Amino acid sequence: MSGVGDHPFSAAVKPLVDAMGAELVAVGEARGDDVVLSWDGEEVVAVRLPHLADSLDHILADLRRRHGRALSELDRKDKQTVVRILEERGAFSVRHGVETVASALGVSRFTVYNYLNRENAAKERE
Repeated sequence: MSGVGDHPFSAAVKPLVDAMGAELVAVGEARGDDVVLSWDGEEVVAVRLPHLADSLDHILADLRRRHGRALSELDRKDKQTVVRILEERGAFSVRHGVETVASALGVSRFTVYNYLNRENAAKERE
């Protein structure tokens, strides 16, 4: 394969790789922690996954793009939705995840914990 994106499979997985904040790399440049993807028995491309902390930043940037404005400008209901999405995606398992999210939302850590507790209480009632 002459380039990372030359194979149709590479083009097909690129939107997913971009959404994860990952990077496509040539198979020959793959490191031990990269994920090599194959198609019809041929190794086509490797995916270099981001570090967890970088993933959180990427997820927050994606949410900013989706909302079309800074997350701190969202109303309370939308901020609660953002926290729910981030919890589903594992954002709070990252060290300093709550602090990072609170900063992005323009709220205190206490507020983020309140949003999380509210969401968990709602799940328990279902």
